[in-house]
This record gives sequence, C-alpha cells and structure tokens, in this order.
Amino acid sequence: MPTITFLGGGSFGTALSVMLGKKGFDIRVWDRSEATIHDINVKRENINYLPNIVIPSTVNAFIDIEEALKDSEFIVIAVPSHAIRQVCSLASRFIKDNMIIVNIAKGIEESTFKRLSVVIGEELPRNPVVVLSGPSHAEEVAQDIPTTLVASSVNMEYAKKVQDIFMTNKIRVYTNEDIIGIEIGGAVKNIIALAAGISDGIGYGDNSKAALMTRGISEIIRIGTKLGGKVETFSGLTGIGDLIVTCTSMHSRNRRAGILIGKGATTEEACNEVGMVVEGVKACHAFYELKEQLGISMPITDALYSVLFKGVEAKYVVYELMTRDKRDEIDRYN
Repeated sequence: MPTITFLGGGSFGTALSVMLGKKGFDIRVWDRSEATIHDINVKRENINYLPNIVIPSTVNAFIDIEEALKDSEFIVIAVPSHAIRQVCSLASRFIKDNMIIVNIAKGIEESTFKRLSVVIGEELPRNPVVVLSGPSHAEEVAQDIPTTLVASSVNMEYAKKVQDIFMTNKIRVYTNEDIIGIEIGGAVKNIIALAAGISDGIGYGDNSKAALMTRGISEIIRIGTKLGGKVETFSGLTGIGDLIVTCTSMHSRNRRAGILIGKGATTEEACNEVGMVVEGVKACHAFYELKEQLGISMPITDALYSVLFKGVEAKYVVYELMTRDKRDEIDRYN
C-alpha cells in the first residue's frame, strides 16, 4: 500500500490520518510542533487538536520534513490557507514529480485572491493537485461517523485515485470536475458560518439562521459562478452541504468564534478563545476585497466585514440588512 504524508498536524489532517491508518496505509505526519510530534508518537493522541482519539501505530509523526516525505506517493496539505504557499515552498525540494498533492484546506490566498489549488500549482508545478472537500468535521471523521467528501482535479484521473484511497465503509467520496466551484464553496461558507455564529451569540433564533444560510448560499453562487464555478456544484456537498454542517454544529470553529463575537468579544478575543485558525475571518477580508473588484453584491459579507474590521455593532448591521431596499428573491444581484 502507498505511503501517505500529511503536511500539518491539525485536527482534520489528524482525523484523516487516523482513518487511513486504520485502513492499513503507512501514514506520516509532519508538523513544526515538537509537542505535537511527541504526543502522536508517544501518547498516541493529538492532545491539542483532536483529544481522546487513539492514533493507530500505522501513523507516525516527524519534525524533519524531508524524512516525512521520503518515498511517499500522496502528499496531503493539511495546514491553514495562509500557510499553504510557505509550506509547499519548504517541501518542494523533497517532493518528486510522481507524488500526488491532495489539498484539504479551505480558503483563498488573502494577498492574491488565488484559489489554493492554484497556489499549490505555482509552488509545485510538476505535481498533480487534487482538492478534497465536503461537509466533514474532524471530530466525527475520527469517530467513524458516516461522512461524505468530494474529490476534484484539473485532471480527473488523479481525483479518481484519491477517491479510491479515501473511500471506506464510513467515508464516501464522490468526484466532481468543477474544481473552481468546490474551492469557492468551501471558502465562502466559512464567512456565512461566522455570521451565523454571531446571530446565535446575539440570541436570535432559527428564523434568523435559516435566512442567513439561504441568503448565504445565494452569495456563494453569485461569486462562485462569476469566478467560473458551476451553479449545480453549490447545491451539492461542497456547497449547501458544507454550509449546513458549518453553520449548525458546535464542532465548527467559525460558528464558535461567531457566537463569542455575538456575545461581545472582539475578533481577536474570539479567535484566541477558539484556539485554532478561524478561516472565516481571513475569508471575509479576502472576499470583501475581491467582490469589490468584481462588482458583486454580497450583503452578508459586507455586514460581517463591518463587524470584524470596522468595529460596527453586530445588531446594527443586522438592522441594516433587514431594512435594505426591497428586492425580488430570485434576482441574482440582490
């Protein structure tokens, strides 16, 4: 069976490592944290990111990236979006042309607005890149709770190989050739989930959550199709599916951060309390700038941007959203 290396020892990477390790693959995890390396190799647990999950003996962690990558056939990029370019650049000296790159991070590069598969392709131009995405909390994947994912690539031959690797009786992997739609859906849903958390933190109810999610998918479709994604993708697992799981679960770090902000915490305080990267914050900043360039209407993104970066009170931006000019629901620009 092929050796698979995970670059990054966070929660989702660890969960997939556990799943593949149980399947019998030789799994290597590289991380910069000596404490994480020690916990995985000695305590057989990733205490900081995925506590109370036993890591099988087929999973071993490395501080040396060259050693971690040696003889691997599949490389899974499992670091936050802002670290993708740096980690790929660091690993590029040790990655051979036949290694398949699988990205599980969600977001876009904040400084360039490039999709993460494009960033990876720039740093590793001789390697095929596959995106693996979908409604999947690490905690549930690690507990063998049935989960669905979607694999996509510019060359679908490689997406099908990843589909075969990651399929189990608890993980079902579909393929979809719309790599743009999959990446944009996975990135923008974090914005909506953060807003949904704020709504919860304020004390609003199910009516408000339903409105945010429904109008949120409209924003995802609007910018996603503008960037080249297919509208059908956004009604699937990496669109509405990922939006549902992220907006409704306490496993969602974006929702948890939003709840804290809705209760009065600053963005910095909320992110520190969550203790992990809150991708919705970076995504909001990036997509706000991008939609301004493209001339796209994204009212929820505008409102969240005002709360996160301008210090506007959350209840006030809700008032502004609710009192905008009248619109027709199916108007694609509303």
